[in-house]
Amino acid sequence: MPSSVKRFLIHFSVIIGFIIISLAYFSPVLKGKQIFQSDIMQYIGMSKQQTDFRTNTGEETYWTNSAFGGMPTYQLGAKYPHNYIKKLDLALRFLPRPADYLFLYLLGFYIFLLVLKVDFKLAILGALAFGFSTYLIIILGVGHNSKAHAIAYMPLVLSGILLTFRKQYILGFLTTALAMGLELVANHFQMTYYLMLLVIVLGLAYLIDAYKKKLLPHYFKSIGILVVAVMIGIALNATGIMATQEYAKESTRGKSELTINPDGSPKEVTSGLDKEYITQYSYGILESLNLYIPRFMGGGNGENVGKDSKTYEAYRKLGASPSQALQESKRAPLYWGNQPIVEAPAYVGAVVLFLFVLGLFLVKGRLKWWLVGGILLSLLLSYGKNQPFAFITDLFIDYFPLYNKFRAITSIQVILELCIPVLAVFGISRLFNDFDKKDEKLKALKYSALITAGLALLLLVLKSSFDFAGGSDSFYRQNYGQAFVDAIKEDRKAVFTSDTIRSLILVLLAATACFMFLKNKLKEKWLMVSLGVLILFDLIGVDKRYVNNDDFISAIQVNKPYTANSADKDILKDTTHFRVFDIVSSGARASYFHNSLNGYHAAKLKRYEDVFEFHIRQNNINVLNMLNTKYILVQDEEGKPMAYYNEEVNGNAWFVKELEKVSSANDEIKLLDSLDAKTKAIYTYQSSRDIDREVSKSPKEAFKIDSLAHITLKEVKPNYLKYESNNSNDGFAVFSEVYYGNGWKTFIDGGKASHMRVNYTLRGMHVPSGKHIIEFRFDPNVVKTGSKIALASSVLFGILLLAGIFYEFKKRNKSA
Repeated sequence: MPSSVKRFLIHFSVIIGFIIISLAYFSPVLKGKQIFQSDIMQYIGMSKQQTDFRTNTGEETYWTNSAFGGMPTYQLGAKYPHNYIKKLDLALRFLPRPADYLFLYLLGFYIFLLVLKVDFKLAILGALAFGFSTYLIIILGVGHNSKAHAIAYMPLVLSGILLTFRKQYILGFLTTALAMGLELVANHFQMTYYLMLLVIVLGLAYLIDAYKKKLLPHYFKSIGILVVAVMIGIALNATGIMATQEYAKESTRGKSELTINPDGSPKEVTSGLDKEYITQYSYGILESLNLYIPRFMGGGNGENVGKDSKTYEAYRKLGASPSQALQESKRAPLYWGNQPIVEAPAYVGAVVLFLFVLGLFLVKGRLKWWLVGGILLSLLLSYGKNQPFAFITDLFIDYFPLYNKFRAITSIQVILELCIPVLAVFGISRLFNDFDKKDEKLKALKYSALITAGLALLLLVLKSSFDFAGGSDSFYRQNYGQAFVDAIKEDRKAVFTSDTIRSLILVLLAATACFMFLKNKLKEKWLMVSLGVLILFDLIGVDKRYVNNDDFISAIQVNKPYTANSADKDILKDTTHFRVFDIVSSGARASYFHNSLNGYHAAKLKRYEDVFEFHIRQNNINVLNMLNTKYILVQDEEGKPMAYYNEEVNGNAWFVKELEKVSSANDEIKLLDSLDAKTKAIYTYQSSRDIDREVSKSPKEAFKIDSLAHITLKEVKPNYLKYESNNSNDGFAVFSEVYYGNGWKTFIDGGKASHMRVNYTLRGMHVPSGKHIIEFRFDPNVVKTGSKIALASSVLFGILLLAGIFYEFKKRNKSA
């Protein structure tokens, strides 16, 4: 059999194996079930209006009225013309979710290790170590799909870069361009940004190596090729990237114009997110041991400790029935670290870490140093505000471009979760080759076992020095008493002890297997099998604690996660256009049924969020009225849902008697507290980006309104509004629609007009006397421009791909 055919059959068999493994882990998908993901439930609520519009019309809307008063759908799964790289991505994700993402984890890392010239059997081992890393499974459980999506393509991007540095310029260029295109399809720029940081570390390691070996011309040639490849990858996703960039400036990720907080205190003005918000989730330094011992810090905020636990006994002593105590014991607050909420530990595996330490002793050269550099950078930045490393995060927030746009900085640990398995695999490979003498291998093995097993033993000895006190203990102490808190601490100690012993045993078993191999008592094949079994037992055993078959429910429950209650049904009888404010339920529940002031998204329109924090959260009726909040979801005296009808609502649009310019955004938002929005509108200076025509230079404009003047909404779609106005005088109309200057176009009687931002977050416009038809269309230029770029770049990449294949085919024929 020709070697090329043999290699193909091997890799094809591996891919089939990855498919089987992915489906086996998430086996309920084979029965048509779907995993319940809390974030996806919120996403479905947020995106239902645009999904319904797409289903009913076959068209795409880039604006939804169902959440936060109205916002673009760019971050809600908008579909763009000529997005062919997305079609390729969907073809690769052919398995049912979330098995599709696990498959991408395994496949991408397998290719990455093959590019690093690792034997395919070791590449399989490395892929399993990466794919089943606990954090990567946990994010699938909670619904961080776009994050998982971006992480899955990281190894493929690195593969293209390494191929280019290896002087395989054509293959490296094409792989990088394609992989970068797929990476950006995921639309999780935080993960892509972290990948960029790792690539910078890689580039520095290769630069130093090129300088030492006098290969700088090749190095800079490779950099030039990679820059072009990345540009093509970006261009393939031009529409989404351009739309996101445009929206980011107006979102909570952009710079706020306010210099005060809702309580009137001074506010730190930044070009991105507040530092406290960015570092809210900072990884504890001692918490780093979770990488080696899964429940060193208790695990997550809701651990299942079962019936044989002190927590169960404590609930029973408080009067809970056996079933109630057992149910509560399934979500015991065992986490005792400093982060507000932790679903599960970022565990990379005791066996994998042992092999990683072995790799530190045996592996040499630039590969080792860029991996170690990436790991250290990832770990240090994940510490956030925790001393003594807080200055590093401060430097990045203050001086590193775009770093202040991202929160939950602990997620940068995806970099170490990628790098550690790579070095672990190379540690194993060094046992198999002849680069090191057997004595050196035995010495490295001894030190690795002493370090990892010794650490576990040391922690067991030092157990009594930890207080096992969690941040939520004061709440439980106040509500359930000190005895209950003591019970929780006992369970924290118990899982600490059991998991430490577990890691110790796994390390000793792995070290013993390696030792037997070096003593010729275990063949290479069986060592790999042994390590593979230990790695899978280790990682899957922890993964199943947090993501398992119990998380799967019927498909209809996932696709229709909300059920209309009596209040929702009452509101749905009203077929006019209005908004609903839900003060009972948080998140996107109300968005599923109504045009809501609520929602669930990390990047809301900045000005709307300001209004929400200053006024809506305080139930300011004046602001609720101007936002056309016709119903407020509350609870009656019996705790049942009820729709409160707001009779004072301003309506869809109205003429005001006065338009006044105020001096600052601070003044504008404060005045909303007392503003009679039915008769007066206020505004601040607006740049030409916000408004096409100048308002009067006078700080105040007065308008006459007779009794017959009116403006009525005649037609409503998510991306289209049609009004009919009648006024015997020139007037100024205010519309109860959220202002967004990048896409909403205005027409009066079919001719282009302009509108402006008033009342901090609404739309307003001058309307000439007489009868008129006023239309708003959301037709963003960024989608048109981006789609043209995406089409052109897709054609260009297709030509380059065919040319590259032809060149390589011709080259091989010549050498044959």
